[in-house]
Amino acid sequence: MLLEQLKQAAAEREAQALTRRRRIAHTACAPHQSVGPLDQTPASLLTFCSNDYLGLADHPALAEALADGARRYGAGSGASHLVSGHSIAHAQLEERLAAWLAPSIPEARALYFCTGYMANLAVLTALGTAGATLFCESLNHASLIDGARLARADVVRYPHGDVATLATQLAASTSAIKLIVTDSVFSMDGDIAPLSALLALAEAHDAWLILDDAHGFGALGEQGHGVLEHLGLVSERLIYLGTLGKAAGVAGAFVAAHELIIEHLINTARPYIYTTAAPPAVAHALLTSLDLIEGDEGHVRRANLARLIAQLRAGLGELAARAGWELGESDTAIQPLIVRDNALSLALSAALEAEGIRVGAIRPPTVAAGTARLRITLSASHTEADVRRLLDALTRAQAQVSAAAAQAPHAPHCKEAA
Repeated sequence: MLLEQLKQAAAEREAQALTRRRRIAHTACAPHQSVGPLDQTPASLLTFCSNDYLGLADHPALAEALADGARRYGAGSGASHLVSGHSIAHAQLEERLAAWLAPSIPEARALYFCTGYMANLAVLTALGTAGATLFCESLNHASLIDGARLARADVVRYPHGDVATLATQLAASTSAIKLIVTDSVFSMDGDIAPLSALLALAEAHDAWLILDDAHGFGALGEQGHGVLEHLGLVSERLIYLGTLGKAAGVAGAFVAAHELIIEHLINTARPYIYTTAAPPAVAHALLTSLDLIEGDEGHVRRANLARLIAQLRAGLGELAARAGWELGESDTAIQPLIVRDNALSLALSAALEAEGIRVGAIRPPTVAAGTARLRITLSASHTEADVRRLLDALTRAQAQVSAAAAQAPHAPHCKEAA
């Protein structure tokens, strides 16, 4: 019975162009990457689908730091942080991250996690206790949604960026603990939440602002310290989550908040307590990553990323206007080209790959029905020539799929999923 149900569910996904398939990368995360099945010669693709915003994932200094960490501390941590797995490398990383966030969060401490997903589950379940209310942005990342589902707190959702509705909800709440929960940079749209207004509401209604800066840390701010530096926000009511596997180029995540909140997480957050600590070598490598982000090289990379964003947006704006598509309102490295139709997004992605370019087709449930898109992400390691190549190929792909639709409007859905 179970297998029959799963078979039927798979058939329904396929019919709606919603099937997802993994791809195998044979080389390091970089703009030019070899991708293909294990038993075939991989294809060399120009990729615009990673979250390696500063191009650090294959940086030689990080590879050497990771190797040095393994030589010093071995391959694994051996246990959870509270048993025996908390290394000096973890402690040094947490101290460094706390110092980065201290200008924005008075008395900040930091706590390192294996993944951003775990960090979000930990914060929401540990703080979202019975009697609390979570006020959640409607476009929050899946990890925040799941954390809210697992929490014992009441959950109230507010529409994307709708500060007025949130203000009304907060004013009507009688909860002793109020927690506003939002992404900073939204992962599928690339826009930045109205954080100054959200923080003002938190202060006016005795609430806290839980902020997931997964796509801002390293890429935003003069020194790459993230969205709080970028916007100049300061408050002890901030609970900040940063991801270290995107712009930082390695792996893991952290929470920075008032020291009492961090101590509470250490003692009560199940995703932290009951899992083996990440390898100390990873934490050791991240110390080098922070040096690169904050140093001269980080400044150069962020400046180049800004130039590439402007170049890409100019070209995508013209293409979207011709095709009747929508270019999202984003000034970040995430540029969504919203084509609406699931099959069309797959067809465009396949047409690009035929020209040696990889761009992900994003469909429901990751985004709302009717908003399927190409999610184009830039890295500081891309070049202006790379962006021109993408824009030229997109123009040809748009003409190709339009001609195919005119000739066979009821053609079967493309089966290749990104």
